[in-house]
Parts: sequence; structure tokens; C-alpha cells
Amino acid sequence: MSHPVAAPSVSVDSDGPGADAPKPVRRRPRWRPAAMAAALLLCAAPIAAAAPGTAEGRPPAHGGAPLYISDYADNVVLRLPPGGAPATVAASGLTRPTGMALDPSGDLYIADTGNNRVVVVPGDGGPQTVVPATDLSRPIGLALNADGDLYIADSFNDRVVKIPADGSGQVTVPTDGLLHPNGLALDGAGDLYVADFVNDRVVKVPADGGPQTTVPFTGLSQPTGLAFDRRGDLFVSDSGNDRVLRLPADGGPQRVVPATGLNSPYGLAFGPAGALYIADFNNDRVVEVPVRGGQRTVPVAGLHTPAGLAVPPGREGY
Repeated sequence: MSHPVAAPSVSVDSDGPGADAPKPVRRRPRWRPAAMAAALLLCAAPIAAAAPGTAEGRPPAHGGAPLYISDYADNVVLRLPPGGAPATVAASGLTRPTGMALDPSGDLYIADTGNNRVVVVPGDGGPQTVVPATDLSRPIGLALNADGDLYIADSFNDRVVKIPADGSGQVTVPTDGLLHPNGLALDGAGDLYVADFVNDRVVKVPADGGPQTTVPFTGLSQPTGLAFDRRGDLFVSDSGNDRVLRLPADGGPQRVVPATGLNSPYGLAFGPAGALYIADFNNDRVVEVPVRGGQRTVPVAGLHTPAGLAVPPGREGY
């Protein structure tokens, strides 16, 4: 499924990258020097994009599940196949990419944060398109529901917008009091979860139109990435506290994921075997936490502030 093509929006705020790096805005003046340095990377690096139609733009033929990584400072998205070397996705003109989402056909949606747009790299190798969303300002988190509707955390506009797959036009999701929303996730019922970055909380927006509620995490500071595992447990990157938290679906107490040495964790994703992947933003790496425990650094050299992660839905082998 691909959305119609729209004219690209390429306005860039000259004052800086904005909320696409994990930083406080409007309050909470707690910046670590490493995080400040990452956020002030304003010079766009050249993109070594693969030509459309090459393997870098498509799911693997052998049925494995690649891991996609948005390399924020280098303005590229990388695809790491099972057991293979990383390759650059054929996405052109990116500036500070962050959140990503994949649909079942292999189309890759990328929040092109610095260009205030969302682009689609088709899984069949076709040309890149731009999602027809209007007036975006620093889009970050993305999520796709079962119907193919796209949700976008429109961070600097303090809202979430929905782009229906049927082409009926953009709508604003009814939320209350968001301040620079970041990561997005959908549960099995289609309820939307939003990392409300400045308000240090995660909120739930029911699919049935019910009132917004606050998810019962405690002690959050600058939440960014969100992801659900197969059990329905909700994971959040608690970036201001350099940790990832897990909230069990059965109502049990929150737990800290056993990942050590994190520095401003950002995007989260689960592989088909259940391993959790963490974009360890200020450590320039991606960390894998297998189901059976332990921790390893995913073998991708040369990352510079990885932000978003994505794994194709329903794939096996990674």
C-alpha cells in the first residue's frame, strides 16, 4: 500500500533540528553535553543512496527480516539483512530522519524530520513518494494500523495527524495537552499510544473515540520511542533517565529492561524472534536485548546518533 504522491515540503528551521533529537523544550533544562552536541549537528551529510530498484530498497528474497536504522546525523537510512552487511536505503534528499514504519508489502515510511515531511520508499523498487500531509513541523514518530492508515507525531505542532489509506484526507487525532509528541505505537485493538516528550508521560488514545488517558508509568523523563511485544507489554525509551521501561499488559508493575550503558535511548523495535532493539542515540549504536537475556551491540559500523528502528511485520529469521 502506498499513499498518493504529494509535492515535497522542504522548509527547514534554521534555528536547529528541533524536537527530532531527545532534548527538553519549554522546560526541564537538563542537557548533557553529548546530547547537545548531537542536536546541534546542522550540516547535512551527503547521502550514498542506492539506485531505485536495487536490493537495498526491497525486503530480502530469502524470507529473513532485516533491521532498518535511521542514521540521524548522516541523513541516511540503513538496512541490515540477517547475517549480512548494512546497505543504504534508496531514499533521496533526507535531512535528519527519525521515525519509521513498514507495511506488509515492504513499503518503508520515513519521517524526514528536517524537511517537515514523510517519504515512502516502495518495497517493489518503485520511485520514492511523499505522503500527502500538510503543514507538518518536525514530524518524528510514525505508526501504521491494520487498515493502512498512517499516524504521524507532528512534534512542533503538538499534535498527531492521521492520513487515511482511503485518500479521504488528513485529520487531526483528538488529543489533549500534548507537548512535542515523539514516538507512536498501536496495540492489538488499534488504540494509539503517544510518547508525550515534554510532559514526561505516555498517553493512550482509544480507537473507539473514548477519552485520552495517561498510561501508568512512573518517573518518566523525556520519553521517546514506544513498542509493543507479542504479549502486549508496552516498552518506552525513558531517554532522560538513560533506560528503557516495560509495562506488563497484565497490569503488573513497570520494570527496567536489562540494558546497560544506554545514553539517551530513542527508537525501539522488536524482531520476529522477540529480541528488543534499542537505538542508543548518543552512543552511536544499536543494542539488541534477546528474549533469553544478555546484550550485544548490533554490528553496524559508523553510525552517528541512530534514531529510528523498524522491522518488517510478519517476517521470520532475524
